[in-house]
Amino acid sequence: MHDLTGFQRDLLYAIAGLDEPHGLAVKDELENYYESEIHHGRLYPNLDTLVDKGLVEKGEIDQRTNSYALTRRGRRELTARREWEHQYVTLDE
Repeated sequence: MHDLTGFQRDLLYAIAGLDEPHGLAVKDELENYYESEIHHGRLYPNLDTLVDKGLVEKGEIDQRTNSYALTRRGRRELTARREWEHQYVTLDE
């Protein structure tokens, strides 16, 4: 996780939080978060990087649409990241 960009970490969180995420759903989710447009030239190469690193699995919904899901390793990495963050940031509600 330490070698990922912030955008790539955000992609992992978005994928984890969506039901049956596909590229455009992930794009929409991050555009809402960033409040700006995410270009395909930024989105898909970063998704491919996460696939190459074994954090995300890429599937095919149809000939034009890919699905994305966290791998077991991806879930472990997110859990470890959240535990690390929790050491430093605890919000009292």
